[in-house]
Amino acid sequence: MSEYKDYIVRATAADHQLRAFAVTSRDIVEKAREIHNTSPVATAAIGRLLTAASMMGSMMKGEKDVLTLQIECGGPIGGITVTADSNADVKGYVNNPNVILPPNAQGKLDVSGALGPGFLNVIKDIGLREPYNGQTHLVSGEIAEDLTYYFATSEQVPSSVGLGVLMDKDNHVRQAGGFIIQVMPDTDDKLEARLGEVHSVTDMLDKGMTPEDILGYVLDGMDVEILETIPTQYKCNCSVERVSKAIASIGKKDLQEMIDDGEPIEVNCQFCGSHYKFDTEQLKTFMN
Repeated sequence: MSEYKDYIVRATAADHQLRAFAVTSRDIVEKAREIHNTSPVATAAIGRLLTAASMMGSMMKGEKDVLTLQIECGGPIGGITVTADSNADVKGYVNNPNVILPPNAQGKLDVSGALGPGFLNVIKDIGLREPYNGQTHLVSGEIAEDLTYYFATSEQVPSSVGLGVLMDKDNHVRQAGGFIIQVMPDTDDKLEARLGEVHSVTDMLDKGMTPEDILGYVLDGMDVEILETIPTQYKCNCSVERVSKAIASIGKKDLQEMIDDGEPIEVNCQFCGSHYKFDTEQLKTFMN
């Protein structure tokens, strides 16, 4: 077992004028790195998106609600897809996990350069006939700023998003985490001034600060009240049953072609790398 344990804290502050979330997500991001064998910049990119998704998933109310954060972009990473459920279980993949770029002007991993121009799609499947889909331009490609812009423009909720992934010299994940602070109407600009002093989520984590400490620091003097602690993890829900259902749904004609080929087919899960093999006898059972 790792010494780390990922969790989210949910809080209010400033007499319920602010709602706030903070997370430590080191295990989640390290697991994604191990599964997909991502380069450092790809680890940072998917790690930031997974971190945000864990908090945004915990905001959803319904047991079966699913959130998808998808980045479509023109940069060498080719795109990122992450999903979260209302239990804050997350999973994701990057289109090009091996992207290598030199550091940016600040000497940091160049996530913005890896993404390039593009769009952020936020898809919420909350059991309605059609999922909610909000799309915004990537304003910086650094992901935190892009989500801040999404909340302001698509959900009309002024928010501040901070996300960070810090790598060790051996390219393992040393720290990962973030916060989302959302302002209810009529809050003064004390928060804005305070946020201007917050430089790095990973610096705070590296000093040993917990999610509770981070919210206490960021919302200093605003009477933070912790409401809930929520465990979060990288978890894929693929299974033989789910994959079988997907194959059975592709149509009789295509299934018959696979059977006629006489070769077993292999289905690989993009999120966790699991392999599922089906021989022709199994494929025939899907024809019924």
